[in-house]
Amino acid sequence: MRPVKATATAVTAVLAAGMASVAAGRIASDAALKAPAGRPLPTEPRLTVHGTGAGQITLTRDLASLRPGSYGLAGDGSHAVVGPVLEAARHEADTVVRRLERVTHGTFAPGDAAWLTPILHIGNPGTALGLDHADIDVPGELGELPAWLVPGARETWVIAVHGLGATREQAMNLMAPLHARRVPVLALAYRGDPGAPRPPDGLNHLGETEWRDLDAAIRYAVRRGARRVVLLGWSTGATMALRAAEHSPVRERIAGLVLDSPVLSWEATLRALARARRTPPPLLPLAVRAAQGRTGLYTDRVPEFSDPGLLTVPTLIFHGPDDEVAPWEFSRRLAHRRSDLVALHTVAQAPHAAMWNADPKEYEERLRRFLTPLV
Repeated sequence: MRPVKATATAVTAVLAAGMASVAAGRIASDAALKAPAGRPLPTEPRLTVHGTGAGQITLTRDLASLRPGSYGLAGDGSHAVVGPVLEAARHEADTVVRRLERVTHGTFAPGDAAWLTPILHIGNPGTALGLDHADIDVPGELGELPAWLVPGARETWVIAVHGLGATREQAMNLMAPLHARRVPVLALAYRGDPGAPRPPDGLNHLGETEWRDLDAAIRYAVRRGARRVVLLGWSTGATMALRAAEHSPVRERIAGLVLDSPVLSWEATLRALARARRTPPPLLPLAVRAAQGRTGLYTDRVPEFSDPGLLTVPTLIFHGPDDEVAPWEFSRRLAHRRSDLVALHTVAQAPHAAMWNADPKEYEERLRRFLTPLV
């Protein structure tokens, strides 16, 4: 009986270890599949506020706090806008001083935790930018989708969709320059966002199902008089734009795509987010398999866009080598394969979905040149 008991014990241990590994893989996959809207991704470091003064704020010295450009600074219940690093300001060796543009709400005191975010404007286009807008509901397959519509005189609309860890407030970074060109802008909240329907399984599908909400927004725009639309997406919102351009029954209305930090390989993005949560490397394949089993996600989809029949409209990509969430190499590959349609603007020292923040003037000028023949 002893050998039998020993074998049973060994089998039980193996099964328990296997179940634990599966559970660990499932938890690791949550980094991408349950990324909450409006909360920092695990790749974004937490910083500490060391002090504030007239027009400046002192933060922990980190590669993040040294980034060029303008960012939102978020804390628990607080938000501010910070500008460039103030090199001449006095500070300790382990801190960085940035220009404090404004505090949107709340306060920042020494010792507070904070993180940088691409979102500069909080609220809605009226309260944040002084723009006339309408709060609308777009009929989607899961229910009503909240959206902002900033009107304009042109017949080509821009439909903006955010990505991982963000909300439709991200679109307000570009609303003022688009409004100045009289372009209508529709900023969409889609399944899983605050105020929007929950997906049936409660999971983010990294654009693979969410694109149908973008398709609903295109249909709404056409019914309201849009002759054509340009899809502007960040992160998985860019993935949604690509899927809509491929699958939408009204894709002939799509005049162009603007993709900021596109997620072109869900596997690479899931691995990056799981690693940022300190998932041991041996568990990363389990995280990928868990995600596939939970969502039905396909394997890497990048090669499909090299097919001349699938990508058919002018496309502008903003991306850079410092993106830790969506590898820049996939954008380079797509631009190389489809050089007839795709222009890649490389942005250095910018994190995921924050290419505008690193150099707003250059970004807006590139966007202006791209949109001019389309609107």
